[in-house]
Amino acid sequence: MNPALPAERIARIGGFGLSTAADGYLYRPTSVDEIREVLDQARRARRQVVLRGSGRSYGDASIASEAVVIDVCRMRRILAWNPETGLIEVESGATIEDLWRLTLEDGWWPPVVSGTMFPTLAGALAMNIHGKNNPRAGTIGEHVREIDVLFPNGELQTLCPNDALFRAVVGGIGMLGIITRVKLQMKRIHSGDLRVLPLSCRNWDEQFEAFGRFERDADYMVSWIDCFGRGNGFGRGLFHAAWYMEEESERPPTMLPSHQDLPDTIMGLVPKSMVWRALKVLNNRTGMRFINGAKHHASRLLGNGKPHAQSLVGFSFLLDYVPNWRKAYLPGGFIQYQSFVPKERAAEVFARQVEMQQDAKLESFLGVLKRHRPDRFLFSHAVDGYSLALDFKLTESNRDRVFALAHQMNDLVLEANGRFYLAKDSTLRPSDVKTYLGKETLAQYRRLKAELDPDSLLTSNLAKRLELA
Repeated sequence: MNPALPAERIARIGGFGLSTAADGYLYRPTSVDEIREVLDQARRARRQVVLRGSGRSYGDASIASEAVVIDVCRMRRILAWNPETGLIEVESGATIEDLWRLTLEDGWWPPVVSGTMFPTLAGALAMNIHGKNNPRAGTIGEHVREIDVLFPNGELQTLCPNDALFRAVVGGIGMLGIITRVKLQMKRIHSGDLRVLPLSCRNWDEQFEAFGRFERDADYMVSWIDCFGRGNGFGRGLFHAAWYMEEESERPPTMLPSHQDLPDTIMGLVPKSMVWRALKVLNNRTGMRFINGAKHHASRLLGNGKPHAQSLVGFSFLLDYVPNWRKAYLPGGFIQYQSFVPKERAAEVFARQVEMQQDAKLESFLGVLKRHRPDRFLFSHAVDGYSLALDFKLTESNRDRVFALAHQMNDLVLEANGRFYLAKDSTLRPSDVKTYLGKETLAQYRRLKAELDPDSLLTSNLAKRLELA
């Protein structure tokens, strides 16, 4: 008879999009030895294990039904920091926020960040996150000097970038081993501010023209897309390019946390903690059509083409501006759909995706366009092209239609030799993954999985859904 796990460990754990959840046995170890103990307990109880950081993956990547959940968030110690070289060594539960709060005053910034500062390094590397600087900096895995990985058999290995196994674990969605320590090269900066140039774009042509104009010299590029725009306004939105700034003083005030901290009120009056309630009232097609239209018209009238200074935190972490903004999507939550398409086909594919949404009356409430470059990681999502991220509200009445739309968009992306990002996925089918990753990549992954995790201890609902576990 298998020993039962403690009932008090059972917890309901969900994805960042609030659209999916699962019950699991939650453990929050503080050391490698404690992780080993949890793995042994899971084996004895005949339970699989899912790995979790801050839970910032939108779908089912960090949940698994009735599995043991290893949450690494308590393993966040700073092990070493060298302000001369910019090398930082941390436990893998340290967050992006932990990094910049320690290093910014010394003139260093994380080389790649997501749209929120709260992911752990373990999660960021398991998904190999990218940022608005992908054409210049690549993914976060390209800046890692070494990692320690605990494999399911209890063996702890140190991996370096020239190791093939390193390129499989980074981006490997937590299916091969548990990242426990990270040595990362930070980015040298000379100001806590960026010079940001906003450009209002009237259509798709102007969007892609803006990326082409600045991609050789801008440090960051991103554009918002109004998915409700039609006719002459089809593809309209607001493009931003940004550059690192120089300041004369060695440690300027812009590098102080007080300069970087996001305000907790709007105009000093309205607490941001209340804003999601107003957003909930507008969180429907009519309300979001109005918000997107108002944003577009405001972008043409206010600040268009005029550079301004903005803090690194303010520019980088837009998802952290409004606390609990995700609650506006309840009760059904939302999914984020992000596809990556080579530059030769991107404009055509993304325009067609938005047309399909409009035809189905399922417009994305938020669209974000970014430029990308390819990389050498086994489960790479990147292409020499562009990505379009889309947020779809889920309700009881539209859920099946949203997923059907996503599958139609998948077919469009795959026909153009595009790719997908598993950190944000909720809708991919096994056939989609087989097509974009290819037989050789999947065969290599399965060989490594059989070697490093022969008992298939590591799993997730994402991996099960895509037949990767």
